[in-house]
Amino acid sequence: MNTEPKPPLDIKQAEARFDALAASFADARTEIARTIIGQDRVVELALVALLAGGHALVVGLPGLAKTRLVKTLGTVLGLDTRRVQFTPDLVPSDILGAEVLEQSQGSDRAFRFIEGPVFTQLLMADEINRASPRTQSALLEAMQERQVSVAGTARPLPRPFHVLATQNPIEQEGTYPLPEAQLDRFLLQIDIDFPSLTDERAILVATTGAQDPAPEPVLGAADLIEAQTLLTHMPVPEGVVDAILRAVRSLRPGAENPGLLWGPGPRGGQALITAARARAFLQGRSVPLLEDVAALLQPALGHRVQLGFGARSEGRSTADLIRAVESGLE
Repeated sequence: MNTEPKPPLDIKQAEARFDALAASFADARTEIARTIIGQDRVVELALVALLAGGHALVVGLPGLAKTRLVKTLGTVLGLDTRRVQFTPDLVPSDILGAEVLEQSQGSDRAFRFIEGPVFTQLLMADEINRASPRTQSALLEAMQERQVSVAGTARPLPRPFHVLATQNPIEQEGTYPLPEAQLDRFLLQIDIDFPSLTDERAILVATTGAQDPAPEPVLGAADLIEAQTLLTHMPVPEGVVDAILRAVRSLRPGAENPGLLWGPGPRGGQALITAARARAFLQGRSVPLLEDVAALLQPALGHRVQLGFGARSEGRSTADLIRAVESGLE
């Protein structure tokens, strides 16, 4: 193992690359918006999740361009993209791959591993809550460790590796709710709402004509990896760190939060810091601010908080709790 220390970061070169990459990602965001009309916040959050090196759970009704979003991101960012439709009869080997026994012409037999669709850079797990818990759990190691273990052998996944999973908020019959451990692996939950009247008119005109605008590649996988690396060196002000700690700790069960079943652990704070850096980068800033934290509270912590039945029956919601925390940041 190579134990030599890594060379120090060249500040001037890093600043130059930071500015160049920020401009390139601004172009990529514009290109994505040509195809994903009227969902600027959704596009921003998806890019934040990728730049922060994480995964995202995309929740929205059918027909709100969830699949189109993932395909567009893959094209514009130059990532190898695959899609898996999750169904109740899906088994882990359908995602991870499996070893098969092959016989050569000389009658020699040997096992050969056939990679599953998880061996990609951007995996779309469509309707992830329709698969059984056993199949859902097959993604846990991949999402956390960037590797999968098959037949006792750990196999690394490509770099970068990101999962964008979709979930339908209705039609819960025949679905399996994601366990808390898997929800916690998602950096952000991105909720997609209906477009405005103006945006919906533009969507109808753009997508029903003779030509549907196709996205063009702007970046490559190496650019995304470089941006992710640079963002790990972005300084975070003490005031921002303190605000994140207050937010995370104020959403945990206790006397101040009766009826709260569970709240965010340290991974929630990590998600806020990395996502705040990514959002600042997309905004053209080299330092995250409190406004970045406020904008990311719901996507980063909403799926990490759960109220009990009694609290929900009283009309309380996790969104209200997070809004109260957000108001305390101002």
